[in-house]
Amino acid sequence: MAVTLLVVGFSCSLIGWIFVYAVICYINAPRGFEWNCRLVTLLHGILIVLLTAYIAFIDGPWPFTHAGTESTPLQVLTLLVSLGYFMFDMGWCIFFRTEGPLMLAHHTLSILGMLMTLGLGESGSETCAVLFGSEITNPLLQARWFLKRAGQYDSLAGDAVDLLFILLFGIVRIGVGSAMLEAVLTSTRTRPIVKAEGVAFYTLSWIFMVDIARFACRKSCKKYRGWQERRKQESVNGKAHQH
Repeated sequence: MAVTLLVVGFSCSLIGWIFVYAVICYINAPRGFEWNCRLVTLLHGILIVLLTAYIAFIDGPWPFTHAGTESTPLQVLTLLVSLGYFMFDMGWCIFFRTEGPLMLAHHTLSILGMLMTLGLGESGSETCAVLFGSEITNPLLQARWFLKRAGQYDSLAGDAVDLLFILLFGIVRIGVGSAMLEAVLTSTRTRPIVKAEGVAFYTLSWIFMVDIARFACRKSCKKYRGWQERRKQESVNGKAHQH
């Protein structure tokens, strides 16, 4: 019966996300498929961050001290909602070929982690915490993409989004993520397969972090060169004005 309920819950979630995407495409047809898919991604990110934050900080239990415990009904519901989205988005990305191997690996690990947690009926606490950490930067990632498409990325708003994304990713995914991984690895209740999943996801976060650090370095160097060129031009214009 429990497996049947999980299958029904997952099916409803997947159909629900497909329906949301179809409605957005119908209403917002001129924007194109990727724009509308990213609106669905943005909606999922906001919804899951709110749900997982409520689970961790209000409903409980606290993931750092209760790793490996039995999943609560709200944790199961949240994981089913997110699993349906990730299956939808994985299929969309493969069909339209919009993402590279790294993002597909992230989706695959996320799907496997949620399937494993739902199948075991435990470790919902830490899985929801990881889901919170992985989705909290998602709205900023989508905002960056929308700014680019709107031609507003090379602005103060674009710089602010990038800076906040880098800070959040480093603090939450790497900083808090390290503490979460330690709690999972030292927990006597958490199964070895869940610990292995945690290590794999944490390793992937570091791969993302290296890419982000490279991007930040390139962008900073570009900004610095642009500032130097403006200083030189202002100096030349000042001298010409004096003469």
